[in-house]
Amino acid sequence: MTQPAIAIVGVYAALNVFILFWFVWQTSVLRGRHKIWIGDGGNAHLARVMRGHANAIENMPMMFVLLIVAALLGAPAVALHVLGAGFTVGRFIHALHFIQADAPRWQRGVGYTLSFVALLGAAGGVIAHAWPLVF
Repeated sequence: MTQPAIAIVGVYAALNVFILFWFVWQTSVLRGRHKIWIGDGGNAHLARVMRGHANAIENMPMMFVLLIVAALLGAPAVALHVLGAGFTVGRFIHALHFIQADAPRWQRGVGYTLSFVALLGAAGGVIAHAWPLVF
């Protein structure tokens, strides 16, 4: 039965949506504060938040495609939790770095590394388990 595995993926996907909403909220607050309605208006903080949001949008979809495929291929719950939690914590720390006007560099490095390792792990796991079924 894959329903528990799909539920695990669903929880991490939902948590990542909250990270996206956090970016949307921060963008909206900055737009209102600086009366910038289109683009970043040359405001470095707004550009930074927008770039962080774009980076999240670039990475999240493929992670959750991979986690769903892994769940359907029968990945153990613990693997889904490790990958999902690692990615989500990484995305949170990465977002924290971008939402602040000035943030410590370690946040970006740690956030990116956790996200990247989880994404790479999910890709490797799917290939390893799908390969024998395909060839």
